[in-house]
Amino acid sequence: MRWRLVIIVAFIAVLAAASPDEGEAPPDMALADKAGWGASWEPTPKPTMQAVAGLPWLQELVDAAPEGGVLALAPGRYSGPVVLSKKLLIDGGGKAIIEGGGKGTVFTLETSGATLRGLVFTGSGESHNSDDACLNVRGHQNRIEENRFEDCLFGVDLKQSNENVLRKNFIRSYPVSLGLRGDAIRLWYSMKNLVEENEAVDSRDIVVWYSNGNIIRKNVGRRGRYSLHFMYAQHNVVEDNQFFDNSVGIYVMYTDGVEIRRNLISHSVGATGMGIGFMEASDSVLEGNQVVYCAIGISSDKSPYQPDSTITIKDNRIAYNGVGITFVGDKAGTLIEGNVFEGNIDNIGKSGGGGTTGNVFRANFWDDYQGFDRDGDAVGDTAYELYAYSDILWMEEPSARFFKNAPLMEAIDFLERLAPFSAPELMVRDDAPRFVKPAVQP
Repeated sequence: MRWRLVIIVAFIAVLAAASPDEGEAPPDMALADKAGWGASWEPTPKPTMQAVAGLPWLQELVDAAPEGGVLALAPGRYSGPVVLSKKLLIDGGGKAIIEGGGKGTVFTLETSGATLRGLVFTGSGESHNSDDACLNVRGHQNRIEENRFEDCLFGVDLKQSNENVLRKNFIRSYPVSLGLRGDAIRLWYSMKNLVEENEAVDSRDIVVWYSNGNIIRKNVGRRGRYSLHFMYAQHNVVEDNQFFDNSVGIYVMYTDGVEIRRNLISHSVGATGMGIGFMEASDSVLEGNQVVYCAIGISSDKSPYQPDSTITIKDNRIAYNGVGITFVGDKAGTLIEGNVFEGNIDNIGKSGGGGTTGNVFRANFWDDYQGFDRDGDAVGDTAYELYAYSDILWMEEPSARFFKNAPLMEAIDFLERLAPFSAPELMVRDDAPRFVKPAVQP
């Protein structure tokens, strides 16, 4: 037995001696796994590994910088890919461009407490399978500020990364069709991040999935699919954002406890155009927003979903939409209070059977209210009631919406109101409607 052990030990020693000392990759540092190609462990990059021929490889400067120091880049173009695995401030002054050369991910931030500021990231790969991006964040308490992310598939991708600050960045995806673009910002299992004052244009979505306690504030989103899409994300705050010309402004799906306040959502048009949507959401608040010029202002589908939970729609301006609020199904538990409904083709709609009277309408301003205010208390003397006449056709048969507002449908609706063929359906009853429209908050 003893001589066998000696032979095994000697054999292991021979293998160790035969292994190359230089250039051997630590198991957690292979750049091919993190950025799609290349190797950060090599002391000198081979020409075939550079993203753009003839450019200095930024990884060398990063490796040479002391931990905790500042790497101030001179104006110019630098080659990616880069993996940052130590605390460092990299400042490009707005004139340092990091190019990926169309391969993999341009920059991977795999540390905590680092700062990327004033950099331009461009030229990621085009693979959705490997989520090619301008920037991958895989650490905590980092700051990504005042950067530009252009001509990359995905912009900034955070996975299992907490308490980061993403502020004042500009993000644009590749100029391809909407469904083939990548997300501008994606949070995946990432908690308590601050996403503030960013501008995302011509990208696909801003995604918050399985991520709790984040703040999304003062951002601008244009010409995307979902400006902001929550899924299985709890207790996030969305405030003071502006979302224009997207298919959907904000969509809250399988999510509880989201607070949506003081946002402007405009021109979500087309067949699926929607300002704000709830899908099996619970205990969420929609307050002080302006939802204007959308096909559907607000959609509530099987919400609130959890027993004994609520959805609160309060003090919003819902104006000039095809339908102000539409309810899918007959779930009760929504409070609609203090809102301004004006200029909508239909203030309230429904589909999927059931009614809307299980929800509470209170103290809203309705531009089609036909009552009076004789005592001058700014409250209508009689209740506001909205009945569905011919509208019930397109509510129950969505394909019939094509004929909505056609002369024949208008004639049918007039006759229905004059001498109903069947009992109209009560859609809304607001016992104390506002008689005077409140001032719109800026």
